Amino acid sequence: MDISKTYTLHLSPRIVFGVGTAQQVGAEVLRFGVSHVFLVTDTGLAQTDIPGIVTKSLDAAGVKWTLFSDVEPNPSVGTVQKGLALYTKEGCDGLVAVGGGSPIDAAKAIGLLATNGGDLHTYFGTDNVKKPIPPLVAIPTTCGTGSEVTQFTVITDTETHFKMGIGSPHNLPRVAIVDPSLLVKLPSRMVAATGMDALCHAIESYTSLAAQPVSDAFSLHAIRMIGQHLRTAVANGNLTDLSGMAMASMLAGMAFNNTRTTLVHAMSHAVTGHAGVPHGVANAILVPYAMEFNLIGSPEKHGDIAAALGEDTDGLSIMDAARAAVDAVQELADDVGIPHTLREVGVTEAHLEALADDAMKSGGIALNSRRPTRQDVLALYKKALG
Repeated sequence: MDISKTYTLHLSPRIVFGVGTAQQVGAEVLRFGVSHVFLVTDTGLAQTDIPGIVTKSLDAAGVKWTLFSDVEPNPSVGTVQKGLALYTKEGCDGLVAVGGGSPIDAAKAIGLLATNGGDLHTYFGTDNVKKPIPPLVAIPTTCGTGSEVTQFTVITDTETHFKMGIGSPHNLPRVAIVDPSLLVKLPSRMVAATGMDALCHAIESYTSLAAQPVSDAFSLHAIRMIGQHLRTAVANGNLTDLSGMAMASMLAGMAFNNTRTTLVHAMSHAVTGHAGVPHGVANAILVPYAMEFNLIGSPEKHGDIAAALGEDTDGLSIMDAARAAVDAVQELADDVGIPHTLREVGVTEAHLEALADDAMKSGGIALNSRRPTRQDVLALYKKALG
């Protein structure tokens, strides 16, 4: 990497990391003068004791709150509009998002419309948001989103099945509270899927054409930590490994906040939008195929990924070391129980043309280390279909 170049770095929000830190949310909200919080979560999480940890802290701080728990996986434009209506009706002036990427992304989009107005579709792409969202405290409950430290939100148009990515520094949460104890009851399949999502974030960031020295540091350390902690986090759900995964996910988010994601996410967003496949699962199935395609675009960096995942690359040629990265990622996915093919999760041949069309709309395609054509993307889908 040429460190004589000029780089622009978007630093993430204030981060509070550690076991039990979710209990500090009330104090964090008060720092921004918020008097009425819009608490965004999903239906499943609303049935657990986790939102109660947040509301107890808000109550103790004397902060009013309104609960919005209607967020579905891959939140839709309609859900954002519904949330905005309630936010406005209740007179809220700040947000707290608790959950995986879906509640955090939904909260960002609700906040975006609360301060900027208009149609969410007009903000698709990067740097189209003109005003900061209201103060947002993001509290992740999975080890994969990274959304708590990024400027991106992804919202699904259910009419077209297209997942809109909206990127702007104005979308950043003010505070990310990362409390590993919130992950203890996360099902192992969710640890696996979200952990592989974090790995994809780190790999795509490291190999992105927008990579820079600081993002590389975040990415490589995240990859190392995932290689060390994901298997045992899935197997045992112990707090030490879940803490490692929570940190790795956050670091990967800090990396792609500056570099964006590339081919894997472009393809997986289309799969999720059209076939309803969980985001982390789609990423985990697709990443070995995308890495294999990208080898000739960034062979040295793929060799670094192999080494970070514990592969012995000493004495290997550049390309052999790069290929070891693909094998290491596939082995990790296999070990944590990720399905092998898109067909196993409901994708059919009938989906493929539309998937290729939508994948090519992603801005991340231009940052991929090897520039893919639509034909290339379609061929990768066919391979991954099985």
